[in-house]
Amino acid sequence: MSSSTGSYDPREFKALTWHDLLPRLRAGTDTPRALLERCLETIAVREPVVKAFVTLNETGARAAADASTVRWKAGKPLSPIDGLPIAIKDLLETKDMPTEMGCEAYRGNFPKRDNAAVSALRSAGAVIFGKTVTAELGGTQPGPTTNPFDPARTPGGSSSGSAAAVAARMVPAAIGSQVGGSIIRPAAFCGNVALKPTQGAINRGERQATSMSTHGVHAGCIEDVWQVAIEIAARAGGDRGYPGLYGPSRAPLAVKPQRLLVLETEAWPEIDAGTRSAFETLLERLRRADIEILRRNDNPAIEGLERALGDARRVGTAITAWENRWGMRNLVDQFPDGVSARAKASLAAAEAMTPTDYRELLAVRTAAQQRHAGVGGLADAAIMLSCPGPAPLWPGDVPGKPLVPRPTGDSVFNMPSSMLFAPAVTMPLMAVAGMPVGAQLMGQQHDDARIVGLARWLIEQVSPVLV
Repeated sequence: MSSSTGSYDPREFKALTWHDLLPRLRAGTDTPRALLERCLETIAVREPVVKAFVTLNETGARAAADASTVRWKAGKPLSPIDGLPIAIKDLLETKDMPTEMGCEAYRGNFPKRDNAAVSALRSAGAVIFGKTVTAELGGTQPGPTTNPFDPARTPGGSSSGSAAAVAARMVPAAIGSQVGGSIIRPAAFCGNVALKPTQGAINRGERQATSMSTHGVHAGCIEDVWQVAIEIAARAGGDRGYPGLYGPSRAPLAVKPQRLLVLETEAWPEIDAGTRSAFETLLERLRRADIEILRRNDNPAIEGLERALGDARRVGTAITAWENRWGMRNLVDQFPDGVSARAKASLAAAEAMTPTDYRELLAVRTAAQQRHAGVGGLADAAIMLSCPGPAPLWPGDVPGKPLVPRPTGDSVFNMPSSMLFAPAVTMPLMAVAGMPVGAQLMGQQHDDARIVGLARWLIEQVSPVLV
């Protein structure tokens, strides 16, 4: 593949945020309808190349924005996100738009009901704006979306369209989902802020087939990420059997971390020189801010956690494939030509497993969670890369040749938080070769609000690193 340089400079890029608009809404100098029209104008310009959306409901969005405008003028908004235009990943059901999941087998699927998170957003007054492209069935078969900072590159996956729509300033926020790396990685590739919450913290509604799947939020600022997440949780709660998202009704205040532990993960030897340099420079800036940095050689417990996560990519992928296998088998049997070769390969791998294999994988996951709990007292959070480097080039598969491995990028830096059921926030703190590269903070289970506060401090106080 040829090299390609992007156009991203975090010092100059200005994300579209709802947080910045709120003072104007309260003052009556702007309206949700006016914001919606600006979003539609941006989409008209950028969507032909970015291709973030599967479908838009402009009529419904305008009606919702008009209703919100009336409420704001009366001083009676339903919530702090009343009128927020928000995009929904096309894995989640919406009563007013089809849910095709990036899969030919689901072409025309229109259940006409809302996912729990979507219903919660509507009740908060948010404007359900459109459905964004997902990699097929939330897996690794890419959709048509391109990276907003270089169309030759992937936006990441599987929340491809959600990440790209926010990065292209089409919407202030979007809903994504993650099993392995589908929230944090595309957000990192596209320069967004995003929260992958504690497992079960946001009600997934109908999407509870796998044990590591979570819903999360992409946005242009940390305040919007939290506000959207907590408004959903306040109305829909968490998954069945889970207590849901804990935290304040407004974005947590910025809190300076005193000590952070670095997780290198199994991918450390594979990182390119530019990304490694950017991350080490970021760590040095934290040290200069009097934040203590601990690494694997500084404490046996950290080394133990690194070792427990040493095969996270394979373990997490296999767990998910096993849990999806019955649904996938039925889908392939019913629509043999409606499912990609990549999805069929994942199914074949799952069907070669046994219940004993699955139990052993769960034991590895449990051991890693215990190791993670054991380092909880050592630092405020773990810091790590959100992705192995800039978004890779994606020229497409070549007929007759092997499928390109990991076309939406590698989940190796994201699988740890998924396996550990831990909250993670990615921050746009680095740029390598003109492309975004994220750094993430990961906390203990149910530490979502504290991690958001720590991330807010880093975003506000640490200068982005350019390499």
